Order: sequence, then C-alpha cells, then structure tokens
Amino acid sequence: MTETAASQAHLAYLALEGLIVTLKLKPGSLVTERQLIELAGHGRTPVREAIQKLEWQGLIAVRPRAGLQITAIRPEDHAHVMATRRQLEPLAADLVARHASDEHREQLVACAQTMTACSIHSDMEGFLAADKTFDEIMEQACPNRFVTAALAPLQTHARRLWFARADNRQMDRAVDLHVKVIRAIRNGDGPSAATTMADLLDSLSA
Repeated sequence: MTETAASQAHLAYLALEGLIVTLKLKPGSLVTERQLIELAGHGRTPVREAIQKLEWQGLIAVRPRAGLQITAIRPEDHAHVMATRRQLEPLAADLVARHASDEHREQLVACAQTMTACSIHSDMEGFLAADKTFDEIMEQACPNRFVTAALAPLQTHARRLWFARADNRQMDRAVDLHVKVIRAIRNGDGPSAATTMADLLDSLSA
C-alpha cells in the first residue's frame, strides 16, 4: 500500500471510528458497505481497509447474508476493558516518558492544549477526537509494539463505553488527568507518568 493509500485508509478509519464511538452508528445496528462509504466520505478501497481494522478491533462484525453489524455493548464490557487497560497502560506511559522523541513530546503538549479547549467549550466529541490523537501519539512513541497492539482496540472500546454515560463534569476530570499524564511524559518522568496514568484509568473506571 502506498503512503497516500495508507493515509486515505486511516482517514476513513478515523471517520468511521468516530461515528461508532459517539454512537451515531448505533450498537447492534446493521449497515452496508455503501452506507459506510457515504458516511466516511472516502472511496471503496480505503473504506474496506477501515472496515477490516474495525473488524479486527471488534467494533464491526461481518454477518453472513446480513451484511455488517456494529457490535453491541455488553454489560460486562466496561469492567473487562478497563481491567486490562489498568495492567498495560501505566507501563506504556512509563516507556513513553523514558523514550519519546522531542517531536512526540511536543505533539502531546499540543494535544493537551486541544483537550483543555474542548473542556472550556464543553465539546465532548472534540475531546474524544483529541483522546484518539493522544492514543495514536502514545502508540508511535512507545517502543514496545506488543503493548500498543494490545491496547489499541481496548482504547477504542473504552471511548465508546465512556461516551455512552459521560457528562461534562466527567470530561473536565478526564482532561485534567490527561494533562497530568502529558506533563509527566514531557518531563521524562517515567514513574510519575505511570502513576498519573493509573489515576486516569481509575477515574475512567468509576
């Protein structure tokens, strides 16, 4: 896949992931490939790449003779997702704090600024988009690809589950804790990054 094709596929993925996370594509609903192409605003090939990624992440299921289904939310999903993140994500934050490039640290600071603006303007969907950016920067900066491969689908499920029950007060708290994680990473403080990430996950688990 060329760099341009990969970029288009990623943009299609971000568009569809955002619609799933914000419940515009309702859990359990059936959709067609044509509908997703129209919603994503990209061509068939990048959308098919995006669908494959979303299927791997467990957000879309291919149903024989029925089409594509947005996966349902089960009562136990939140506890299972957050318990696993709680084990892995502080480790990832520690590694990023120790190994991130100056460019990645600057990108995270910009992400913190975007989140803060979303908090000021009560922009829940903007915050979720910034949170996705945060996760992608962390993935790029983390030297342990096995940790990030395990975390990526969990983070997307967590965003959808969080959006389903969050309010502006919870968003403000999440933004504050993200900023603390980013500050620790910017300072290269691995233990503090791990601790603040654990605090963030505990808050999201409540």
